[in-house]
Amino acid sequence: SFLFVFHPEGNECISANARYCGECIQAGAKCGWCTDPDFLKQGETVSTRCDELQSLTNRGCRERLIENPRGEKRILRNKMVTNRRKGAEKLKPEEITQIQPQKLSLTLRSGEPQSFNLKFKRAEDYPLDLYYLMDLSYSMKDDLENVKNLGTSLMLEMSKITSDFRIGFGSFVEKTVMPYISTTPAKLLNPCTGDQNCTSPFSYKNVLKLTSDGKRFNTLVGQQHISGNLDSPEGGFDAIMQVAVCGEQIGWRNVTRLLVFSTDAGFHFAGDGKLGGIVLPNDGKCHLENNSYTMSHYYDYPSIAHLVQKLSDNNIQTIFAVTEEFQPVYQELKNLIPKSAVGTLSANSSNVINLIIDAYNSLSSEVILENSKLPEGVTIAYTSRCKNGVITEGENGRKCSNISIGDEVTFTISVTSQGCPKQGKPETIKIKPLGFTEEVEITLSFICECECHKEGVANSDDCHFGNGTYECGACKCYEGRVGKRCECSSSYSETILSIVPSYFVVCFFFFLFSLGHGRCECRVCICDNMWTGSACECSLDTSTCLASNKQICNGRGTCECGTCKCTDPKFQGPTCETCPTCPGVCTEHKECVQCRAFGTGEMKETCERDCSYFNLIKVKDRDKLPQPNDASYPVMHCKERDANDCWFYYTYAVNNNTEKEVHVVETLDCPAGPEIIPIVAGVVTGIVLIGLALLLIWKLLTIIHDRREFAKFEKEKMNAKWDTGENPIYKSAVTTVVNPKYEGK
Repeated sequence: SFLFVFHPEGNECISANARYCGECIQAGAKCGWCTDPDFLKQGETVSTRCDELQSLTNRGCRERLIENPRGEKRILRNKMVTNRRKGAEKLKPEEITQIQPQKLSLTLRSGEPQSFNLKFKRAEDYPLDLYYLMDLSYSMKDDLENVKNLGTSLMLEMSKITSDFRIGFGSFVEKTVMPYISTTPAKLLNPCTGDQNCTSPFSYKNVLKLTSDGKRFNTLVGQQHISGNLDSPEGGFDAIMQVAVCGEQIGWRNVTRLLVFSTDAGFHFAGDGKLGGIVLPNDGKCHLENNSYTMSHYYDYPSIAHLVQKLSDNNIQTIFAVTEEFQPVYQELKNLIPKSAVGTLSANSSNVINLIIDAYNSLSSEVILENSKLPEGVTIAYTSRCKNGVITEGENGRKCSNISIGDEVTFTISVTSQGCPKQGKPETIKIKPLGFTEEVEITLSFICECECHKEGVANSDDCHFGNGTYECGACKCYEGRVGKRCECSSSYSETILSIVPSYFVVCFFFFLFSLGHGRCECRVCICDNMWTGSACECSLDTSTCLASNKQICNGRGTCECGTCKCTDPKFQGPTCETCPTCPGVCTEHKECVQCRAFGTGEMKETCERDCSYFNLIKVKDRDKLPQPNDASYPVMHCKERDANDCWFYYTYAVNNNTEKEVHVVETLDCPAGPEIIPIVAGVVTGIVLIGLALLLIWKLLTIIHDRREFAKFEKEKMNAKWDTGENPIYKSAVTTVVNPKYEGK
């Protein structure tokens, strides 16, 4: 007799093939380990101790002997959110609580989520720090005049929101190297043209540290002068980075932090520094000396991703106050920077106060949770319960919108681990609302071993002379040993055990069905002569692979377990002798295809008797014929002609079941007779065209000859030497004779 155990499909506990209790409980939250030493039946392996809880009970393991540790949640700090009215006693920022709880511990079992509720309440009269960062390039000249009175005006408006408000000011222009600015001595002193009095170009200056003195803001801003640069984009990213990371110099408190970025131009970002010979990436560190950025010529502009990280790390919310022309650019930038807003700045910044108030209200009315980097294998899920009882899951479960002062919302946060990250060492993660300094600190501990693990006995005699540790009712074998009692060396059974699930009696099961072709030693089959394979199921006899030419597999394959595996893809069949695509196949089957498909040809009288050896399949056109795109199913395409000069097309192939298949196009392709009318029309047309061409040539030659004769006449006419006023044939009637002897005396 033998034991056959059914392997339930989809059972993660069994699929884990756990060798000890710790591996079992990491396989999933439903998995348990039976510690009863007498639990295993004949033929079962150690891994069968790991199963779903109900299955273990059904198999006879008592509940008290099942190891099934569970995770837990402990809240360590749970200070209530602040309930406070405006006008009440003023509290320090650290005394105001907007998020609850503040610290907790989660013990995680693999696959078992641990959940807790996080409460957020927007406190009244919460302190606020606002830093105004302004572009002082020449195009912002009229804007500076309106910002000079911003301090006291903004203090007055913000007092309606909070009684604890501070404001600071900084300015930027551009990197002080070519081609961003002109480096000629005159332009370094005054970069503006004409009689304009401008200050020397600079990268970034921290003009005023955060202060509650609005008049001081007005005074210092009133002392600022416009500068200038050459190109259109500005070096604002350098300035934002310094404002974010220079917390001590800027004076940021642990409260709500707003950065107002005011400009009428675009921005340079990482990579643009190469134009000025600057190739070192921005290091994201503070480089302010005497409140000026000193490394603009040394470090490149920061990337957008780098800015996002630093703004988030320092809980800074950004308001981009930009002119209408650059709204689309900064809207795209806003989409990349969480907790940021964009407002349209008027041409002279006259609306800057209303812009800041509106943007602040928009930012503070939305809470978005973010978490620090999670350990490998740990996932986190959010569900929000916002105003009016709206419940949202998934990625949008991280946020709630339209939150007014005093509103309270709740998030359910679920943390799950898979396996045992970093060998079970505790990890700490943090969750916080974007733009706020408060956070929840969560310590994660991982259940990697069972309680019974602590009582294990190393080098136990129960594990075959000390080849393992006896724990949780079973042997945990040392490296190189396997078996229920660690009695076998893994070198003999490593391969077979990796293939066959532990729920099968590995060798005994196969031995039964291999009809006694070997013996089982340490769960490995030792085969008799002429047999091989993991279960001695494969015969070494090659007689069944001999082809008609007495060659094994026709010399075109290998004999494996008494069956040919053809190495040449053109050949098929049990002995690799069938070649459906070899030359001559088309001619060989032509007559049979012709008689069966069209009832014609030399074999039409004996067609039924001699041509039934293949399956005939008719198709409508050539596109429907099988294509030779599968090496395991070669297809031969044929084109043959019958006695009437008609072509017919077909394919010949042998399928995987060694059946011959012929696909034939059901219509013949016969040549068409000549068309008389087009031929006659073509001849007549040709004669007419040739006649017209000859007439045109004759006419052209005549014109050329006449023009040559006329030109010759004109030439002779021009060469005539007689005066056209006297008749050349006129003879005078007077004859004059001269006496040669006459001497004039």
